[in-house]
Amino acid sequence: MGSKKSFVLDTNVILHDYKCVHNFEENDIYIPIVVLEELDHFKKGNEQINFNAREFARELDLIADENLFKKGAELGEGKGRLFILTGGEYPDIISKSFIEKTSDHRILASTYTLREKKKNSRTILVTKDINLRMKALSLGLEAEDYINDKVTDINVFEKTYETYDNIPPELIDRLYKSEGTIPIDELAFASDIEPQDCFVLRSNRASVLARYNPETGLVKRIEKERCFGIEPRNAEQTFAMNVLLDDDIKLVALTGKSGTGKTLLALAAALQKNDAYKQILLARPIVALSNKDLGFLPGDEKQKIAPYMQPLFDNLNVIKHNFSYQGKEIRQIDEMQRNNQLVIEALAYIRGRSLSDTFFIVDEAQNLTPHEIKTIITRAGEGTKIVFTGDIQQIDSPYLDMFSNGLVYMIDRMRGQNIFAHINLVKGERSFLSELASDLL
Repeated sequence: MGSKKSFVLDTNVILHDYKCVHNFEENDIYIPIVVLEELDHFKKGNEQINFNAREFARELDLIADENLFKKGAELGEGKGRLFILTGGEYPDIISKSFIEKTSDHRILASTYTLREKKKNSRTILVTKDINLRMKALSLGLEAEDYINDKVTDINVFEKTYETYDNIPPELIDRLYKSEGTIPIDELAFASDIEPQDCFVLRSNRASVLARYNPETGLVKRIEKERCFGIEPRNAEQTFAMNVLLDDDIKLVALTGKSGTGKTLLALAAALQKNDAYKQILLARPIVALSNKDLGFLPGDEKQKIAPYMQPLFDNLNVIKHNFSYQGKEIRQIDEMQRNNQLVIEALAYIRGRSLSDTFFIVDEAQNLTPHEIKTIITRAGEGTKIVFTGDIQQIDSPYLDMFSNGLVYMIDRMRGQNIFAHINLVKGERSFLSELASDLL
């Protein structure tokens, strides 16, 4: 059996990564004609998948030549060829199992037909749809997920801070003095520390929260900081607030289950730093409820997206409830909203914008693809700080999982960069009931 493989791509792979055809090395790529038909339905719209559908059409136009349908178009040096699979074959084995000729079943038919024609090489269906992979396997077809941007080790994203014991008491004493710093080289485990790592140092008589600053080479003591009425309730929240308030850290990822305070801390820190930024922008992706898109909801565009944005307004109201109704903080927040200094909107409306001097919070980032994350970060202009919050175990997108979503992809690629920090929040602080439900249900 030859070593060169034939990969058949499902529509969702292209909508996930419009440059996917370039990521299969020397192997050949086959796209069933039904996939192009499906992509046509996604071209209109402002969501990332609509953008990807349009970009793939442009990509295909650059690649296509007279050989595309018969001999295949060249994808470049060291790469295979790209083919479009035409023909309406629907083999008996497919029709007996799947009577209805849906798009998925036509893709299975194309894969099966190709495998029968190319018996000397492996034919593999690539799809992010688990059900379609199961259907393919039931027919004896090879099928796999698109893994080009998958993260291999998820444990690093779920751990919280490290605690180092048996620290010499004099080092901790120095951290509690006025400057509150010591050189990283004085710690025996310095080689294990990455830029912006947060940790607890503990001796036989005291402990201290600290963070390593790679720019100065110093370990600095961290204190609890109250921001707009919100005070950290545990060590990881204290770490989170510290990196959120540091203007030198331009990219922050806050992960953790529901109720750990990710979005609330980010919003409180943004309001505390409002003088340093021209605008505070909160956004979240729209993931349709019960498979119903925005058109299902009544009202105009703003009314349609309101239910999706409500959790962000809820966090803002939590902060407001810390102050009296006539307090200056309430007036300041209301004025910022009137002047568009504090804006809450759907993430889709950010496309094409250049964000300068902005504190940008992206909520529910686990529902974004790696390409979407890249698109958002590349919008950052001078003086902008971007904060991604999300729970990697609570993914609403049908084609993303703990290993392939954009949030873990970004953390994996950015880890170790001086301007990036990741804090994983573990303890729920919303209420005892919320924490109990999160743990037991």
